[in-house]
Amino acid sequence: MTTASDVAGFLAFAEKERQYSPNTVKAYARDLTRFTAFCDAHYGGAWSWDTVDRTGVRGFLGELQRNGLAKRSASRALSSVRSFYRYLQLNERVAVNIAKAARVPRIDKRLPTPLGRQQMDDLFTLAEARASGDEFLALRDLAMLELFYATGMRLAELSGLDLDRLDLLGDQVKVVGKGRKERIVPLGSKASRALRRYLPLRDRAVEEQGGGVRQPAVFVGGHGRRLTARTVQRRMQALFAAVGEDEASVHSLRHTFATHLLDAGADLRAVQELLGHASLSTTQIYTHTSVERLKRVYRDAHPRA
Repeated sequence: MTTASDVAGFLAFAEKERQYSPNTVKAYARDLTRFTAFCDAHYGGAWSWDTVDRTGVRGFLGELQRNGLAKRSASRALSSVRSFYRYLQLNERVAVNIAKAARVPRIDKRLPTPLGRQQMDDLFTLAEARASGDEFLALRDLAMLELFYATGMRLAELSGLDLDRLDLLGDQVKVVGKGRKERIVPLGSKASRALRRYLPLRDRAVEEQGGGVRQPAVFVGGHGRRLTARTVQRRMQALFAAVGEDEASVHSLRHTFATHLLDAGADLRAVQELLGHASLSTTQIYTHTSVERLKRVYRDAHPRA
């Protein structure tokens, strides 16, 4: 087998057997393409996966950082190489996972930056004013904003959401997260109301533009087809910019969802389940943000702070 066929086999395994998300498979493909190109240049001539040594892996990481790749991206690339070598071991293509001993680049921890209550109020005031009529895009954008804040969904989870996962009678939604894991998340009355206003216009767009093809996506464009994650991101970014929050992102809404729940006394494990985190330690970062906000309130409000 060639190096290219090994990589192709691994990507098929990740997609079909492990059921990783399309974004994860794309990231694996990108990282392994870089790794293969590096090995071509580093070793020269003929080489194979079992002739790659630890020096080569360290050299690969060094090249990524010299080329300006962020530490977090370099760490993900190393994780891709490790996963690939585990696959090669399972299929008896190599005897040792040489990437296992490589050190992960140290990543500076960055606390999430949630939006405050007033900032969210400003966002919803703007979105609701624009959606006061029956304009399709405005109603759709309000529904997306409500859903992001009500559920803490990731961008890929919202753009990939299908109609059969919405339960507007029970005010809940079934979210398909990382690794195809499913979780049930409450919607909240305002998100449900925004969706009920939007969905008839969505159905009309699909009927008029879809050419009779069944479209399962909740969020579509005027052409009646599923919105891409990039389009969702761009529409939300336009709302942020309109209220002066240019630094905010779609992921800020996920941070905001978690932080506001914890600020109001929600149980950490419940927030973990709502976010779809596999590990409680991932959710705990939001407790740091919440404590920092409490300290700021204390300093501003207490007479002897």
